[in-house]
Amino acid sequence: QVQLVESGGGLVQAGGSLRLSCAASGRTFSRYSMGWFRQAPGKEREFVAAISWSGGRTYYADSVKGRFTISRDNAKNTVYLQMDFLKPEDTAVYYCAVNVGGGAYWSPGEYADWGQGTQVTVSS
Repeated sequence: QVQLVESGGGLVQAGGSLRLSCAASGRTFSRYSMGWFRQAPGKEREFVAAISWSGGRTYYADSVKGRFTISRDNAKNTVYLQMDFLKPEDTAVYYCAVNVGGGAYWSPGEYADWGQGTQVTVSS
């Protein structure tokens, strides 16, 4: 099992930036692909971005492509989500998780060891 702790959320104006971090401890972090998801009030949890174990492949939801960047530092057991040009519709709780299933990167069902989440609020 991996323990994940997200940080870096907050309140920002539209057009601003935030950088989320997800610190991992436990089983070997560098063996797994990682993902970021988000959940807004009254909505289902949705895929945001994913990164392969080596960092060589990244995937993004269409809604964030070109604005968000996922990266990882395996030496620090940390995954990052750089969020630029934020929009009010990006407001949500953001979660990181481990792709233990090794399957579809966009599917929450392939992930486990979810963190507690960090709130991102974008004002208009």
